Amino acid sequence: MPNNNGNSKEPARISNAVIKRLPRYRRYLAELRKKGVEKVSSNELSRLMGYTASQIRQDLNNFGGFGQQGYGYNVNDLYGEISGILGLDRNYKMVIVGAGNLGQAIANYTYYYKTGFIVDAIFEVNPKMIGLRINDRNVLDYEDMVPYVEENKIDIGIICVPKENAQEVADKLCFAGVSGIWNFAPVDLEIPPHVSIENVHLSDSLHSLAYHMSKR
Repeated sequence: MPNNNGNSKEPARISNAVIKRLPRYRRYLAELRKKGVEKVSSNELSRLMGYTASQIRQDLNNFGGFGQQGYGYNVNDLYGEISGILGLDRNYKMVIVGAGNLGQAIANYTYYYKTGFIVDAIFEVNPKMIGLRINDRNVLDYEDMVPYVEENKIDIGIICVPKENAQEVADKLCFAGVSGIWNFAPVDLEIPPHVSIENVHLSDSLHSLAYHMSKR
């Protein structure tokens, strides 16, 4: 992946563990920007984040050399580089499938925090909910989802339905042309290789927390 320093790295060789740390780097850099901090060293990031300085340098070197010896990292530049690596230098259009409590919570989050991920519409099968508005977004009939996604060039489908319905929803979203799926249903889905998926299994996360607590 090219960067401003002319270096190039092959994204396919970068581990998921490194990729999952990038949003945390970006979040801490955003806080430093708010405070007016212009530069930061790997040792300073280490004290803030809890990673070793060596780990930080190794993670960032996967994408090219962003720092300068004796200076550290320019906070604004590094924030911009990581944003670009994560694909956050553009906006994404999304639809939520399922207007229950979880779907509404996600709609609320994206509406109030203005993250660059824009909910375009919400789809639901319950006739009592169709026609409602949630944060300026209409709740539409699920039967109209495929043509809507096609016509509006939706990037991401968010699945907030029971697990027994999730695969059908995923199939329709993929058919309609989404590039990514954010799956909150507690089931593993079969997705074509050209579509990216991120699974958020809340029970798995809670069980991992229970494990770590039990070992203390």
